Amino acid sequence: MHLSWLLRHAIYPIKMTNTKTYNNLNHTESVPHEVAEFNKILQNLDKLNFKQKERHKKRGKLLTKERIDLLVDSHTPFIELSALAAYGQYKDSFPSAGIITGIGVIEGRETMIIANDATTKGGTYVKETIKKHLRAQEIASENNLACVYLVDSGGIFLPEQANVFPDKDDFGRIFYNQARMSAAGIPQISIVMGSCTAGGAYIPAMSEETIIVKNQGTIFLGGPPLVKAATGEDVTAEELGGGKMHTSQSGVADHLADDDHHAIEICRDIFKSLPIPEKENFLKEEAKPTGFAPEDIYEEIPSAGHQQKDVRKLIQHLTDEAKFSEFKADYGSTLVTGYASINGNKVGILANNGILFSESAQKGAHFIQLCNNRNLPMIFLQNIAGFMVGKAYEKQGIAKDGAKMVNALANSKVPFFTIMIGGSYGAGNYAMGGRAFGPRLLLSWPNSSISVMGPQQAADVLATVKIDQAKSLGTEISEEELENMKQQTKAGFEKEASPYYATSRLWDDGIIDPANTRTILSIGLSIAQNKQNNSSSYGIFRM
Repeated sequence: MHLSWLLRHAIYPIKMTNTKTYNNLNHTESVPHEVAEFNKILQNLDKLNFKQKERHKKRGKLLTKERIDLLVDSHTPFIELSALAAYGQYKDSFPSAGIITGIGVIEGRETMIIANDATTKGGTYVKETIKKHLRAQEIASENNLACVYLVDSGGIFLPEQANVFPDKDDFGRIFYNQARMSAAGIPQISIVMGSCTAGGAYIPAMSEETIIVKNQGTIFLGGPPLVKAATGEDVTAEELGGGKMHTSQSGVADHLADDDHHAIEICRDIFKSLPIPEKENFLKEEAKPTGFAPEDIYEEIPSAGHQQKDVRKLIQHLTDEAKFSEFKADYGSTLVTGYASINGNKVGILANNGILFSESAQKGAHFIQLCNNRNLPMIFLQNIAGFMVGKAYEKQGIAKDGAKMVNALANSKVPFFTIMIGGSYGAGNYAMGGRAFGPRLLLSWPNSSISVMGPQQAADVLATVKIDQAKSLGTEISEEELENMKQQTKAGFEKEASPYYATSRLWDDGIIDPANTRTILSIGLSIAQNKQNNSSSYGIFRM
């Protein structure tokens, strides 16, 4: 996720403070190399498919980002999700998985935008495209965001059809989600700006209002080649599924647009008739700046798996006036918990300051219940090696104490957001708001690392297992062989623990520049208010 081309010092439903983009920041040599590398990757991403983009523009079509730029309100940000989906896969022939998804504001209403990129393999879908599309719909459903689909896609990428077609969370789930969201009163609007073929034809057909661009947009279940093969009928794409036919004869589309600009104008006009959701009554106060420049947060970036920095200093860079009211400061001190405001939004913050012990897990469970009892959204700042292991800790009941925190989070009803600021290993990932526990947004910093355990620990564990196996067979393993195995294991874990490996597979909602964390959290907290919250059913029991 990044604010690359559209963050425009926004004041929209919330007062935005300290909201510069990476490119606008006055960077010096103090910029961490992980952040510099991340932003370089994003810049290179926009340069891919240059020839395809030129052909696209010669046809009189706007590029996907240009369409989004015109669609959203001026002076508002667009928060792109999973910009590096499919990164490092398919020989990098599917940049961003061929689809752009993100949160923007249209006529004052926060909206999920899902836009095919026809310059990437004709906007066709691979596994990561499906996953990205479905995740965008999930976020829309959880936060009552209207959906706009900018359709320009050839449907399923046929060589990958077995990976995207038949299963529960494959292509068909898109249409299921549209039907469910429409029934829940979440608007579904489509603009057909190019091909809309086969199963993809159901996206506009299942939308409440559909716009199609004449002599450019087409909708059909089977294209001219398939029709010729099946029936022997010769027909052009425009005759078979063009805009004029669908708006005057089939009724599949409702509005005929002259070009991309006109189509976007019609869509914005439709939004004038959509009701603004009633906001959840979360605690709010006047928004105030942190007192820091956004890039000052770089000084507090931890190194995954290395000596822990005091996370309290990092928290100050996210909160209004750098204030943080800590809860249980002297108990379970490896987990920092407390209350703060982020752009006027009152929140509870849980942040790792070391490994989780029984006391810190009990404290976490207690605090999660308090936040639910008081209807406070939560922010998890995750830099966790896991729960403490060892004979004494197992006797003390670390498993049951960790389970209390996991249980409290699993039954939490307030929205929460997770930022992976460092390492994310083992069961600590779960307790600190990992993907499996349904955070509204889960974002990674470019220095983060995620795996079942740290690379070095994994190498040591597997080496011990290898030694024990050899002993059981009455053989020995040489030091050289053991060291080679350790190095191979460590290298494999480091590759798969990389934030780029994770975000490519959509284990998060995107990598972000740490300097943009406060802005993105502010917008996340704003969209979470679009849906009424069901307060938690459990009372507070002291841990």
